[in-house]
Amino acid sequence: MELKLDLSREYGLVLEGGGAKGAYQIGAWKALREEGVNIKGVAGVSVGSLNGALICMDDLERAEEIWKNIEYSHVMSVNDETIKALKEKDFKSLNLQELISGGLQIVKDGGFDITPLKNLIEEVVGDEEKLRNSDRELYTVTYSVSDRKEVAEDIIKSDAGSIKDMLLASAYFLAFKNEKLGGKRYMDGGGVNNVPINVLLDHGYEDIIVIRIYGLGFDKERVTEIPEGIRVYHIAPRQDLGGILEFDKKQTRKNMTLGYFDAKRFLYGLCGRIYYIDAPNTEPYYFDKMMSEVELFKIYMQDTLNEEGMAALTGYRAFTEKLFPRLAVEFKLKEDWDYKDMYLGLLEDLAKRLKVKRFRIYTVDQLMEEIRKKLRSLDKVKPPQQEI
Repeated sequence: MELKLDLSREYGLVLEGGGAKGAYQIGAWKALREEGVNIKGVAGVSVGSLNGALICMDDLERAEEIWKNIEYSHVMSVNDETIKALKEKDFKSLNLQELISGGLQIVKDGGFDITPLKNLIEEVVGDEEKLRNSDRELYTVTYSVSDRKEVAEDIIKSDAGSIKDMLLASAYFLAFKNEKLGGKRYMDGGGVNNVPINVLLDHGYEDIIVIRIYGLGFDKERVTEIPEGIRVYHIAPRQDLGGILEFDKKQTRKNMTLGYFDAKRFLYGLCGRIYYIDAPNTEPYYFDKMMSEVELFKIYMQDTLNEEGMAALTGYRAFTEKLFPRLAVEFKLKEDWDYKDMYLGLLEDLAKRLKVKRFRIYTVDQLMEEIRKKLRSLDKVKPPQQEI
């Protein structure tokens, strides 16, 4: 595989806000870190600010530990078992009186008590000097309700003792109990700028990697003019990462894995919508492979075509003029799809049906071999034919 990113350059990271979806960012950072991508600084909002602090301190071990073991009670003063029962609609195990009482208290307080989040931030940046001594820059975006304006704070150069407050200010989600910080009230920065690419542009960054998690808020990147000569790259999920308040370790572990492999896709230009496929050759190569393996695909096509349709699959034209256009619609390929797209679409669809392991980087030959293994295992478990 060939790395597609120039490692001699310095990069800025933009970390979007999105609550529990933030685990994806740590997985992506892990992949960037492994490949030696030189991160000069981070601009983050909400959870992106907290992850940005971990990145600036280069504390991958701590970041993974937090996200692998996250619970609702690590962010809000709630009972994890109660939240789990509500999610699973297991109303029998709920103490309704306690639930109503707790709900009324939340309303009275003006939102969820986030003392656990404060404690988590204290853990992460308890030693401010480690963050201040970082050779990376960190900018956190929030909205000052008191001043009625967006604030982009340079965390490394901020006043002594203010770092924890500014990280918390950036994460003041509307459902959280809001308290004054330094005599002012703040609101989650995502409401005014959830993708703060402008902050890095304002500080002279020329190479920027945006890690998207599609949280709630205003996507300022859409209205930000990118100057000529600035290189902007994106790492983004192709599936739902769950809810912004879904602090469930099973989901966050999955999101970290997804972020890691999506970053690998970006770094190496991997193909595939579901799988991660190293496919560097041109269209004619994959057309020849597809037609040489047509008997295997016919096994798969039995579920798609009737007996008459299967019988009609003779000669290249039957495939190119009839079957492939039909499959292109089924696979939702782009309008200008080519035979490389079709071959990879067939491979992925068959691999998905056979439940081939997804999180691994494959060559096309390796993925085909896994498909053949699955088919062979299915043949072995077929019931013996009864004699008549």
